[in-house]
This record gives sequence, structure tokens and C-alpha cells, in this order.
Amino acid sequence: MSTQYIYLHGFASSPKSAKARYFGHRFTEIETELKIPDLNAGDFSQLTIARQITQVAAELPKDSTPVTIIGSSLGGLTAIHLAQQYLQIQRLVLLAPAFGFLSHWLPKLTDEEIQRWQQEKYLMVYHYEEGRSLPLNYNFVTDAAQYEEEILQRPIPTLILHGKNDEVIPIEASRDFGRSRPWVELVELDSDHALGNVMEEIWQAIRLFCQLP
Repeated sequence: MSTQYIYLHGFASSPKSAKARYFGHRFTEIETELKIPDLNAGDFSQLTIARQITQVAAELPKDSTPVTIIGSSLGGLTAIHLAQQYLQIQRLVLLAPAFGFLSHWLPKLTDEEIQRWQQEKYLMVYHYEEGRSLPLNYNFVTDAAQYEEEILQRPIPTLILHGKNDEVIPIEASRDFGRSRPWVELVELDSDHALGNVMEEIWQAIRLFCQLP
């Protein structure tokens, strides 16, 4: 039975991102379909991890077709929580997965900004794909807080590719995650969070891991 492949883009990104386009092109070259859902779902302001999970779950094949998810950053975090719930997801490739997302992202805001966000319900967040700031509801934070890494114990073949100089999600987050999970393989790359300079290397690792032509 042929595997279905799904790519999940990162936070404040889109299916038009450099990575999404790169993988879309590579999968086309090997004549394999890669689904790339738009996790903004037409309303970035109401984004939550729960909404992403629900949206992607609806994309899963209705039969028992096995699924491999490639997830970037917050898309990677979403992918691994999906795999915990949906057994037809049988393989994961996580690119700089956003483990401990809030603990790395919130400290970049001042206490005053966070307080104002709670009170006013919206914070302006720069959206890379739109090239401008968009409002994000505080529900994003309350929702994200309930996704704990400790619960992720399903032993599913997982390849993590993470840059050693990642300025958004430190590589320690992936090292810590893999340490107690023997089914996780971590590849450390000479790159930052965007992984832009190592895409060819990542593609070769994915091909090998997923046994792609």
C-alpha cells in the first residue's frame, strides 16, 4: 500500500514558504504526491495547535493508508501530537521541531506585552508569508500550554533534523527529546532555524529514511 505524504509548514508561514515549495518540487520530481495544507486556514488570528491538529486529521486518508508527515517547526510539533492520536501515521520527519515552543517564544516578549495580550486578547505578530503583522488571539497561548512533550511516548520511527545554531528553538530541545526515546534519530546540521543552507542534505536524509525513489 503506498504511503501518503503530508507537509506541515511552521508558525506564521504558509504553503508558499521556501521549504514547502522546495519539498513540493522534490516530490513532483519523483512523481509522488505531497499534500501541503494551509494551516492559516484563512484566519491566522484564531490559530491554535488544536485547530491545526483537527485540520490535518480531516486530511488523513479514510482507509488504512499509512501516512508520513514532514513537519517544520510548529508544524513538526503538530505532527508529533497527531501521531500520538492517529495510528495510521507511521513515520515522522521533524525539521527544527518547536519543542517547548512557549518557553522559547514568550520570553522574547516583555511582561507588559504579555499582560496587554491577555487583557486585549490580541497581539500583533509578524507573518512571514504575508509580509506584515497580523493579530493573534491569546487562545493560542492557553491552547499551546496543554501540549506537553512528556505524553509523546508512541514509538514511531522519527527523524529529527535540527540546526546547531538554531536561534528560535535551541538544538538542546531536540537532544533532550531524543535522549529518552530510542526510536528517534537526530541529525545535527550546521544551520539555523530556517535550515536554508542544508536543504539538499535534508532531502537526501528524507529520501533514505522514507525509502523514496
